[in-house]
Amino acid sequence: MTNIAQARIKREFKEVVKSDEVAACNITLELVDDKYNELIGKIAGPPDTPYAEGTFCLEIRIPETYPFNPPIVKFLTKIWHPNISSVTGAICLDILKDQWAAAMTLRTVLLSLQALLAAAEPDDPQDAVVAQQYKENYSIFEKTAKHWTAVYAGGPKSCPELDSKITSLKNMGFDENQARAALSSKGWDIERATEYLIN
Repeated sequence: MTNIAQARIKREFKEVVKSDEVAACNITLELVDDKYNELIGKIAGPPDTPYAEGTFCLEIRIPETYPFNPPIVKFLTKIWHPNISSVTGAICLDILKDQWAAAMTLRTVLLSLQALLAAAEPDDPQDAVVAQQYKENYSIFEKTAKHWTAVYAGGPKSCPELDSKITSLKNMGFDENQARAALSSKGWDIERATEYLIN
């Protein structure tokens, strides 16, 4: 990592750790193995969203060319959101791609990601299946996002009806995470999910 990048990240790391605004938003940042090129961010799901009361971990890698290129960020916590891959955690957010500016900081990135949880952009999706569900059947999307938040991000327990459908597929011999992903993408229809898993 270049000296410019390292000096900049050290300053930004302190800015996040000491910021009252960031703390008030329940956002934290920590180093991995005391290195400034690899960090773990944690953001709380915003209130009045399906992600409320969940905590989402992010992997943040700082490229050699920082701050002229954006950090490489992905969700480590599984999440059901149109702009975040439910499989890989990859994020579709303009400031992490072509709208990045050298004046932006890790604080900007973390606050922007938390804002993305409250304001999805389904017309510019990272996960087409989730985006389609968001646009065509918002109530199923919301139920699914709450369920994923409960299971993966420590959010409040959601719908027992969904748990029983996962149990049904587990009893057929399917892995729990595969069963959850199939049911989520097939609108919690057991027959369609089973067909999808078999094929």
